[in-house]
Amino acid sequence: MELRHLRYFVAIAEERSFSRAAERVWVAQPALSTQIRQLEAELGLRLFERHSRGVDLTAAGEQFLERTRVALAAVETAAATGRELEAGLTGKVRLGIANGPRWRHVWPLLRRFTRERRGVELTIVEAYGGTLWHELRDRRLDAVVAPAGHASPDLKTLELGSEAWVALIGSRHRLAGAGPLATMAFHGEPIALTGHRDDAVHDAAVTELLAEFGVVAEYAPGIPGPAVPAAVAENEVIALTTMPDPLPAGVHARRLEPRRTLGFELLWRSEVPSAALAGLLSVAAGGTNQRRALAAVA
Repeated sequence: MELRHLRYFVAIAEERSFSRAAERVWVAQPALSTQIRQLEAELGLRLFERHSRGVDLTAAGEQFLERTRVALAAVETAAATGRELEAGLTGKVRLGIANGPRWRHVWPLLRRFTRERRGVELTIVEAYGGTLWHELRDRRLDAVVAPAGHASPDLKTLELGSEAWVALIGSRHRLAGAGPLATMAFHGEPIALTGHRDDAVHDAAVTELLAEFGVVAEYAPGIPGPAVPAAVAENEVIALTTMPDPLPAGVHARRLEPRRTLGFELLWRSEVPSAALAGLLSVAAGGTNQRRALAAVA
């Protein structure tokens, strides 16, 4: 039994005529009659009562028609799923987003992606950049958004953009206020570092940034990333990061003077990506190119 036999049967049942069904399925009437006889022989059932005005379904034919429509619908659903998987309209994407410094366009990017690919299941994992790097290389993630510095030869990268460094300062701290803050003001101030091996890229970026300006700071390692805002609000430390959204309670954010930026990248494995991941990469690349064009005009 083949799918064409079932489709021929449904066409005859709906048209109540071999000749009209033959025209509908583009098959010669004698050949169509032969196919149905073969189907009836295989089933051991008579599906049609033939008469001068056409055909009627037998009781067995009525039951077979109901089940045949269910079977054909399932086949069409499976075929549609295959087409959607090939087009990247369905599937799964497991995306890691590094905590701490954040690229502000990441959520609009993902919102656009989910609008365009509503059938794709998007899972977000937030952790230290190094943790996500290991998860990506071990195939537990499909892609990672993180500050620049996590690339490796077995990964591909897409530059997403950059964000200005800011200092997070407790609202009762002597450096709290509005406007840019001169980096030399950090001399002797305790600067938050996580001290975690999986956040080494960020810790290194902070120390290199201050070293560039000749700032001698007192580093305060061992503060877990999620606990940094609370430590800042209690005036225990100052944190160097990108602008958080929303700004934590009891915390002021001041841009650095001179201004410096932190780049962000989208990372994925060097192998051919799934269609769903390719869709995310396409949306990310398109949005990045558009922002660059607008920046060039401005």
